[in-house]
Amino acid sequence: MDLELKNKRALVTGADRGTGRVIAESLAAEGALVLLHGATEDSAAAAASDVGAARPVWGDVATESGCRDIVAQSQAIGPVDILVNNYGTASRGKWQTASEADWLDMYQKNVLSAARLATALVPGMAERGWGRVIQLGTIGSHQPNAIMPHYYTAKGALATLSASLALEVEGTGITVNTVSPGLIHTEELEAGYRAKAAKRGWGDDWPGILAKLVEEDFPNPQRRIATRQEVADLVVFLASPRAGFIHGQNIRVDGGAVRYV
Repeated sequence: MDLELKNKRALVTGADRGTGRVIAESLAAEGALVLLHGATEDSAAAAASDVGAARPVWGDVATESGCRDIVAQSQAIGPVDILVNNYGTASRGKWQTASEADWLDMYQKNVLSAARLATALVPGMAERGWGRVIQLGTIGSHQPNAIMPHYYTAKGALATLSASLALEVEGTGITVNTVSPGLIHTEELEAGYRAKAAKRGWGDDWPGILAKLVEEDFPNPQRRIATRQEVADLVVFLASPRAGFIHGQNIRVDGGAVRYV
């Protein structure tokens, strides 16, 4: 299927590593010019050189000045057609240990980062009559845990932001959607669960560890966790003209872990 992304420009935040890197690679493979964001010039340039059809942009997305820098660098290359607010981060903490600074930090990194970039770039999309805004959320916005309340609250606010923006862009040719994965298989996640497995006596083979992970921490009908590519594939489809009637949605990539109609 031709996703009709040739000559589209896509800004992907936090794309110098992890899931964002796979999203950038997948958009580039479909013919888009990727504006690949990293926190530093070196990290963005290194990742962009590996991706190929990508140009590096950099800045601290969690600050107002950093977002201005990212927008200026992006627009110097050309109009941004697709904004993928992939950047986001969690921090450990519980209700009795997360400080006010921790709560504000999660809001800056997971909500205001996306709001600033959307505010700056959506008007240009509207003028051109076409655009895509895609937020990377979490199933925790549907089903939060008691731990990390500051993180889940921020991600819930991101989902609400998207729903509001979807109404704001009515009639402009822009779509706004959120992609909410459950656990994703990354090197960091595997390393963490291997350490946990050693403490709990789960063995050292990954399939066995994965079975215990699913049983105890992420039960779902598919009995596994998502790959980064599966998340990226959905993002790329939503970014394409083919997905023009999918709008204002919060789509879970969780193997059926969250169950409601």
